[in-house]
Amino acid sequence: MTGVPASAAGNTSSANGAPASPGSGAASGGAVSGGASSGVVESGGPKPARGAKVVAAAVNQASVWNIANLLTMLRLLLVPGFVALMLADGGYDPAMRSFAWAAFAVAMITDLFDGHLARTYDLVTDFGKIADPIADKAIMGAALICLSSLGDLPWWVTVVILGRELGITLLRFLVIRYGVIPASRGGKLKTLTQGVAVGMYVLALTGWLATLRFWVMAAAVVLTVLTGFDYVRQAIVLRRQGIAERMAASEETEA
Repeated sequence: MTGVPASAAGNTSSANGAPASPGSGAASGGAVSGGASSGVVESGGPKPARGAKVVAAAVNQASVWNIANLLTMLRLLLVPGFVALMLADGGYDPAMRSFAWAAFAVAMITDLFDGHLARTYDLVTDFGKIADPIADKAIMGAALICLSSLGDLPWWVTVVILGRELGITLLRFLVIRYGVIPASRGGKLKTLTQGVAVGMYVLALTGWLATLRFWVMAAAVVLTVLTGFDYVRQAIVLRRQGIAERMAASEETEA
């Protein structure tokens, strides 16, 4: 569905008493996909008719149901299933732990694909911006809390990882007025290492694999702390730059 129907454009012309000129009123041929809203464009011409706004709103609502958001929803739905499998039979049934690992692995894989699809095919929506980080924190938090409650992982590791994730998320919101803190390579490596480490702990591993997972988790904790400090540094620089730009703009306005 593209642009605004001719009937809506006609209403605009009749309502204003003049024919709609190109480039004003309703945008023609403007495709809408994902979260990019382009239904009505105003460029100093006559205001769009009420029907045009209704059509644009309907298009935006339909765009929520794209493949990227569906993967995010799937990840959210996997969380209670993962917890049930993880804690089945006291949490020490190797078969149930294997199924729990499969659910966790699917959640991690969808995390990689939904963001890529949203950015590549312009499927970014307000719902996705909110639901995607919630889904990420939910599956990782559920896994860490389950592991610590079962005694497989020290609680301090869970506190460090979850504290960092929640803290950085809050920090992003605090400085969003000055700009967006981009995801760094270290942050992406941290996410990958955390996923591998937690996945290895979910499985009932023994012998040298159990030793290996300890060191992978240690690397994940180190990357978690280091990248956390780096994000704090970026937030401070971003805030200072934003304040300086606002002061400069204010001085130019006064002059």
